[in-house]
Amino acid sequence: MESISVFEIIKVGIGPSSSHTMGPWNASGLFLDQIRRSQGIAEVKEVFVEFFGSLAKTGIGHGTDIAGMLGLSGEDFKTIDTTTVDEKTEKIKSSGQLNLGGEKIIPFIYGKHLILNKEQTLEFHPNGMIFKAVFNNGEILEQDYYSIGGGFVATKEDNTMSDLCIRTLYPCHKGEDILKNVNKLNLDKISDLVLLNEESWRPEEETRREALYIWEQIRECIYKGVNKEGVLPGGLNVTRRAASLNSRLLGDKTYNTQEEWYQLVQEADETFTTINKWVSCFALAVNEENASFGRIITAPTNGASGVIPAVLMYSQAFTPYKGDDKIVRFLLVAGEVGTLFKKNATISAAMGGCQAEVGVSSAMAAAGLTEIMGGTPAQALMAAEIAMEHHLGMTCDPIAGLVQIPCIERNSMGAIKAITAANIAIESDPAKARVSLDEVIQSMWETAQSMSSRFKETSEGGLAIAVNVAEC
Repeated sequence: MESISVFEIIKVGIGPSSSHTMGPWNASGLFLDQIRRSQGIAEVKEVFVEFFGSLAKTGIGHGTDIAGMLGLSGEDFKTIDTTTVDEKTEKIKSSGQLNLGGEKIIPFIYGKHLILNKEQTLEFHPNGMIFKAVFNNGEILEQDYYSIGGGFVATKEDNTMSDLCIRTLYPCHKGEDILKNVNKLNLDKISDLVLLNEESWRPEEETRREALYIWEQIRECIYKGVNKEGVLPGGLNVTRRAASLNSRLLGDKTYNTQEEWYQLVQEADETFTTINKWVSCFALAVNEENASFGRIITAPTNGASGVIPAVLMYSQAFTPYKGDDKIVRFLLVAGEVGTLFKKNATISAAMGGCQAEVGVSSAMAAAGLTEIMGGTPAQALMAAEIAMEHHLGMTCDPIAGLVQIPCIERNSMGAIKAITAANIAIESDPAKARVSLDEVIQSMWETAQSMSSRFKETSEGGLAIAVNVAEC
């Protein structure tokens, strides 16, 4: 087994879903590459894409159709002006045309060239899709793709992770590998081990720079979220709450820049209730941005993108464990824990329910926080185990297929659980723990396999059917 960089687990993304938006978007780009290697875009007469299973059942709410159209248009979700998403999508629908790869205008009728097949699920994975290009000479190019979580895409033969995975000096595929390696190298911190392994991808200074860039993006996302009011898109009429909560917490204090706002947060009353509200505010802000096709940090997925930002912001605003080095170490440890779940279980809600998204993110954040609070490597892994233990069996049941209810609030709860797990682990002796992180990861995977598909991001169970809401 080869290793995954932490920056494949924690990375820049676009809302509302890593598996249902970023995955199909990436697949569209891969199919464009296949077309170019075949006869070329200039020779294409028509293009078709059909989404199956979970992608189809919650596709409208997750923007799967939008991702398909914009991806085939050659747009990049990392750089697109997110305020133009609706405008560009509506232009394709209304005109009945698509600029394939940004190189050739072709006919594109929504409902004919793009289909959401809710009746069929492809065998390989519940997040399946099939692309087809018809060339002028009548030949057809067809490819199936599967969105396997975190924006990663697979075919039956290969997946996009395989090109990103390499052998590191000190492989860590399980929690026990981490502990063996830190002991072997006489290291005090998991982050020291991660820094050594990340050198297989880039020099240490670049790793630190990338981590701090992610922190900048986190702060920007939170700031955007706490300054936007209104109703989230999609038809559920969910009111944004982060802005009003931010306003109530600051009272009569005003600000004009992100730095001024951040300074006011750091100067806030540090009672338990106030801090608890701020943590919730941070998580709500990110996930409201995610629900609005905003640019967020996928960590490890979009549906769980608010947990790590909330916990990291908490550490920098309300604890003494702050500064660039702490931020870097938090993200490195959090990302490394995320790779353990990716390799040994799943980070896809379509495969494992919300335990695979918010649960994993909470475990990641708990480990990162424990690390910078001075916890031992064993305590950091213990914190991750505690956080996941209390998310086991959590279903993914988004109402109307939107990443809003209960997804947004679940991130706030996941962040609080992560902080609690870190505090428990710091005061505990891991040698006396009865359950290891590796065991809880295995338990999560077994739970995922036993869980009904109704509770795996299909909107066919739980709150999704208990609440009577017309499909959006």
